Amino acid sequence: MDVSREKAPTAQETFMQMAQAAGLRGRILVTIGLLILVRLGVHLPVPGIDRVAFAQNVQNSPLIGFLDLFSGGGLSALGIFALGILPYINASIIVQLLTAALPSLEDLQKNEGEAGRRKISQITRYVSLGWAILQSIGIAIWVSPFAQSPSPLFIAQTALALTAGSMFVMWISEVVTERGIGNGASLLIFINIVSVLPRSLGQTFELAQSGDTQVVGRVVVLLLVFLVTIVGIVFVQEGTRRIPIISARRQVGRKVYRESRSYLPLRLNQGGVMPIIFASSVLIVPSFLAQSLNNPFLVQVANVLSPNGPAPWAYALFYLTLILFFSYFYASLIVNPVDMSQNLKKMGASIPGIRPGQKTSDYVEKVLNRLTFLGAIFLGLVAIVPTAVESAIGVQTFRGFGATSLLILVGVAIETAKQIQTYVISQRYEGMVK
Repeated sequence: MDVSREKAPTAQETFMQMAQAAGLRGRILVTIGLLILVRLGVHLPVPGIDRVAFAQNVQNSPLIGFLDLFSGGGLSALGIFALGILPYINASIIVQLLTAALPSLEDLQKNEGEAGRRKISQITRYVSLGWAILQSIGIAIWVSPFAQSPSPLFIAQTALALTAGSMFVMWISEVVTERGIGNGASLLIFINIVSVLPRSLGQTFELAQSGDTQVVGRVVVLLLVFLVTIVGIVFVQEGTRRIPIISARRQVGRKVYRESRSYLPLRLNQGGVMPIIFASSVLIVPSFLAQSLNNPFLVQVANVLSPNGPAPWAYALFYLTLILFFSYFYASLIVNPVDMSQNLKKMGASIPGIRPGQKTSDYVEKVLNRLTFLGAIFLGLVAIVPTAVESAIGVQTFRGFGATSLLILVGVAIETAKQIQTYVISQRYEGMVK
C-alpha cells in the first residue's frame, strides 16, 4: 500500500478515532484537567489587598486590559496566577536571542542533540524564574497602596506568591507539552483569551440591542472585519510554497529505484503565532515599566507606543517592525538553508535547474526570505487593521481583544488540530503493523 497517498482523516473520522484511541483520550483528559487547574488558580486571590479600591483604579486601564488577555483576568483579579505564562514567554525571547548571538548556546542547540536542548530548556527556566521575581516585585510595589497593611513584609509575601504561581504555571505548560496535546504555553494563552471572549461578546450584543440603527451597523461592520480577518489568518497559516525536488535514480543491491519527484514545503508563516506573541510581549514592556516605576520619561514613551496615544502611526510602525523582526528570527531558527541543502545532497536529491551545494542553499534562502516578508507584512496588517477599524467606528466592546487574539486563537486551534490528526494517523498505522 502506498503510504504517501493515504488521505488525512476528516473531522468526523478524527472525532470517532479519538473516541476509540485510549492513548489520545488520556492525553486530552490530561490537557483539559491541567487547563481547568490553571483557570481555578487565576481566581485564587492574593491576600491582604483592598480589591474594591484596586478594581476601581484599574477598571479603564488599557494596559491591564491587554495583559488580562494573556493572564485570563488574573491581573485585574490579582490572583496567584496573575503573571501566568508571561515570564516564560519573555524568558524564551531572551534565550532565543542569546542563542543566535552566543556561539556556545548555538552549539548546544544545533550539535548537542537532545542533551543540548534540555540544557537550553533548563537555562530558559532559570531566566523565567529571574524574570518572574522582577515582575512580581514590580507588581507588589505597584499594588502596595491598596494593601490593608502596607509594609516590606507585604511586598515580600506578594512577590513570593506571584513568583510561585508563575513557576507552577510554567511547569503545567511543560507537562501539557510532554503528556498532553499541543504546545502547553500556546494552549494556556489560548484558554486565557477564550475566558475573556464571552464578556466581550455579551457587551457587543447588548450594544447591538440598543435599537440605534447606526450602532447596529457599526457592530455588523466590526464583526465582518473580524470574520474576514479569521479567513485571512487561516489562509496564511495554511499557505505553503512547494519547491519541486528530484531524487536521482539509485541502485541498492539488484533493485534499481527510478527517479522520483517530490516537494519541499516552505510555509508562508514559519513562526506561526509566536512572532506576534513575542511582539506583543515586547510592546507592553514600556507601559509595564512606566506604571511600576512612575518615571516621566517611561510614561512618555509608553504613551507614544500606545494604540490610543498621541501618535498611533508610531505604535503601528513599531509593532510592524517587531513582527517583521521576530518573523525573520523565527524563520532562521526553524529552517536552515545550509543544512537543508546538505541533507538534499546526502539523499541524492536536487531542485530542478539549481546546482547542489551553495546554489541550492542560496535559492532556498531567497525563497524563504520572500515568504517570510509576505507573511510578516500580513501579520502586521492583521494585528493593526481590526484595531484601527474598532477605533474608527467607535465600538470599544472588544477593547484589548483584537486581531492579535484572533491570530493566537486560530493559529493554536489549527496547530492543535494537526497534532491530533497526526496522532490519529500514527495510531492507525501502528494498528495496521500489529
